[in-house]
Amino acid sequence: MSYEVSLMENDVKEFLKALQKKLKTIDYIKTEDIPNIGLYMDQVTTFMDEQLEACKRHDDDKILTKTMINNYAKNNLLPAPEKKKYSKEHVLTLLFIYYFKNILSISDIQALLNPLTDHYFGNKEGFNMEDIYNEVFDLETEESGKLLKDLGKKYAIAQQTFADFPEEDQQFLQNFSFICLLSYDVYIKKMIIESVIDQLPHENAHSSKKETGKSSKKDTDKTSEK
Repeated sequence: MSYEVSLMENDVKEFLKALQKKLKTIDYIKTEDIPNIGLYMDQVTTFMDEQLEACKRHDDDKILTKTMINNYAKNNLLPAPEKKKYSKEHVLTLLFIYYFKNILSISDIQALLNPLTDHYFGNKEGFNMEDIYNEVFDLETEESGKLLKDLGKKYAIAQQTFADFPEEDQQFLQNFSFICLLSYDVYIKKMIIESVIDQLPHENAHSSKKETGKSSKKDTDKTSEK
């Protein structure tokens, strides 16, 4: 029995080691890595493809295409470019869309991003999209550690399932258990996200608040000076 427990612990350690290595390759794009000059559409797609290459499942997957960018603009997810050039804030908005699109509908992404772009996109006097992005992704290091622990726990639980089934089927079935545990977790979190989105103010309720975002950074700076 102790040998089996030790073997399972080694399996979990190996799994977490491999996962940690994978997570290190999927580091988020830092704002200082994004050009401060306007980019044409081809340059934007090339930049995103290079920076997020580790996120691809298959080598020929496309991170971002011209068609995607045009569709985001048509669906009011992305502000229009200036003279066909996309700013640093355009790229940041595209990154948010990239991370959201696999779990949320277009309308849900609109509900999340429209207030942000209305209040903070192109804001030169107060908080802007770069401030929003940095605030959110500064949490990444701490959350990655929590994620690893949670995944290790789920993996260990899955490894204990189907013990009475034929040995040749166990690995597949245990992987199936692990996928089910992860899927249930994603399902519940998706339901919570949608519930929170449903409680957000409607667009017309927040559109008149643009000045709030513009003045808040000044106010904060004044407060810190005191």
